[in-house]
Amino acid sequence: MFCVRFYSLLNFASNMKPFKLLLAALALVILLICVGSYWLYSSLTTPVKHDKAEQIVVIEKGSTPTQIISRLASEGILSGEIGLRLYLRVFGDPSKIQAGEYQFKSPISPLEVLKELETGEIQTTKLTIPEGFTRFDIAKRIAALFPQEPPVEEKQVLAMMDDTALIRDISPNAKNLEGYMYPSTYNIPKKATPQEVIKITVEQFRKFWKPEWTEQARSMGRTPNEIVTIASLIETETGVERERPIVAGIINNRLARNIPLGIDQTNVYIAKMLGKWDGTIHKSDLEVDSPYNTRTKTGLPPGPISSVTESSIRAALNPEQNDYLFYVRNVDLNDGSHWFYASAAEFEKGKAKYQQWLNKERQEERANNGNGQ
Repeated sequence: MFCVRFYSLLNFASNMKPFKLLLAALALVILLICVGSYWLYSSLTTPVKHDKAEQIVVIEKGSTPTQIISRLASEGILSGEIGLRLYLRVFGDPSKIQAGEYQFKSPISPLEVLKELETGEIQTTKLTIPEGFTRFDIAKRIAALFPQEPPVEEKQVLAMMDDTALIRDISPNAKNLEGYMYPSTYNIPKKATPQEVIKITVEQFRKFWKPEWTEQARSMGRTPNEIVTIASLIETETGVERERPIVAGIINNRLARNIPLGIDQTNVYIAKMLGKWDGTIHKSDLEVDSPYNTRTKTGLPPGPISSVTESSIRAALNPEQNDYLFYVRNVDLNDGSHWFYASAAEFEKGKAKYQQWLNKERQEERANNGNGQ
């Protein structure tokens, strides 16, 4: 705006011939200032894409601001050096830049880079909790990624998950933190304790859980823990978003008719609880006497059997009204989706088709293994 007004003044004054040369010089100076200001602003605020987002960049103690900027430019995190160096010299405070171990997101602007350099980042460890992971899986991963001195074993981490104080206001009847450690990828300080790691994952769950969901659960005659339990069953049964309300409806239909849910992942969960899981469901796993065995017991299992996403919680709270009682994998599409059935006879046909497909897959796998592939 200043530039526009100044040029209006110049146009008026340019009719005065003695001043034309001076005004032309001033106009050039103002033009250069305006162009330079725009360039500097653009170079400082334009996000830069780079391929170092998953890497730790170590800034050693004693590094000068010039060395740091040159290093980040060579890594591709900065598109160039001049803009940021000029900004630091005129407007910034180079003394605020700190040594540390940084992880720069992509894309990121030079001003955002500078802000991070002024905070002094510490090295982090990436913890990924996939959807449907159990507390046994999570405890094993935490013990491996966050070693302590003295060492903390997987069983000790698992015992820490029995402390439900972090969720007592949401789910006072939960027996442990199963289902309440949110599946996501976390960047956690490398020296964090297992308790701190667990707290971070539970706090992420709390960010997604809405207070009105507690009231909605009660209006359905459910406790929040039962909703999370149903969500965990949905999570293990389908990863297809559109199917989750359908599966929720089937679970409700079976519960209403007092039919065992027949969800095999509960048997996998039992095997993990007993320390017997070897990657295969055995006949003994299906026949085990446990309140979690949804093949032999009616009703819901005593608690969640896996971590849950917001999507599965919403499905548990908003089940589709349908007549389905059965589902089996859709082998025609083979995309993780399912066929759904209201009658046992139709289900048996779909199940037979699935079994044929599965046998063929296994034969091909054995043949490939036999050929050394």
